[in-house]
Amino acid sequence: MLVIHGGAGVEPGDLTEAEEVAARAALEAALRAGHAKLKAGASSVDAVQAAIVVLEDAPQFNAGRGAVFTHDGRNELDTSLMDGASGKAGAAAGLHRVKNPITLARAIMDKSRHVMMVGDGAEAFAKTQDVALVDPKYFYTEKRWRALQKALAEERATQASNTSQVLPGKAYFGTVGALALDGKGHLAAGTSTGGMTNKRYGRVGDSPIIGAGTWADDRCAVSGTGWGEFYIRAAAAHEICARVRLSGDPLARSADRVINRDIPKAGGDGGAIALGADGSVAFPFNTGGMYRGWIGADGVPHVAIYKTDTLAMPPR
Repeated sequence: MLVIHGGAGVEPGDLTEAEEVAARAALEAALRAGHAKLKAGASSVDAVQAAIVVLEDAPQFNAGRGAVFTHDGRNELDTSLMDGASGKAGAAAGLHRVKNPITLARAIMDKSRHVMMVGDGAEAFAKTQDVALVDPKYFYTEKRWRALQKALAEERATQASNTSQVLPGKAYFGTVGALALDGKGHLAAGTSTGGMTNKRYGRVGDSPIIGAGTWADDRCAVSGTGWGEFYIRAAAAHEICARVRLSGDPLARSADRVINRDIPKAGGDGGAIALGADGSVAFPFNTGGMYRGWIGADGVPHVAIYKTDTLAMPPR
């Protein structure tokens, strides 16, 4: 089983017909890439990495190519990966030149004594591991650049009128993630993001933080997408799995209570994907849409975007 998301916060009317078709095609391609690994007997970690690479390469999502821009007009990428079988993890934040951040998270997990690296140090380590680096211009897309210009204009307008700029929760959305359950019953989780449009001061959200945006253990795996500050405060990904482990609650109930009750109660919003070792899945979110999908042993991808879309659930 492989489960993916391409970020919560997408609303009906946000996408042109062509953009919607391209997004659905990219989701299906990611599912097939991960499924191919699982079918060949590869690990859940391999499958997660393969799926996220496809999503990072797709300009439709806020990760890798297509990442949003910071206040200074740069792309700043964050990522994390966790192996539920071993408890090992790798994460990186503040990247500017790593083509596929999830590959660096894998290298950190497998080839270093550390869990998280940031900025120039992370990219120096990437060089030693032959992780592909690119000119920062690679990440540019016109749509994301226009979004930054709009955000800057709104910021200037509020400053001129001496009012406080209140960012909608949607400004914080934009993440991709994948979860996998392999033939040995092992789980893995990964997440990758470009962060939030117009962010400053090296802001880091939940995506590269183990336990906040990403978690996997021997029973449960989660990848989050939403207002990162609230996911960090709630240790959201870990909290979902902790409830499964400690209270015996079903996965769907635990995920729904954290994402759709606890985080909104605190003032945040967003979504997540969750996968259990028993094959159970959950797609909780509280926005108008969340790019999401799954693929099972039969190799048939199932994807959806909006809340109103019907997504067939895996048979139990």
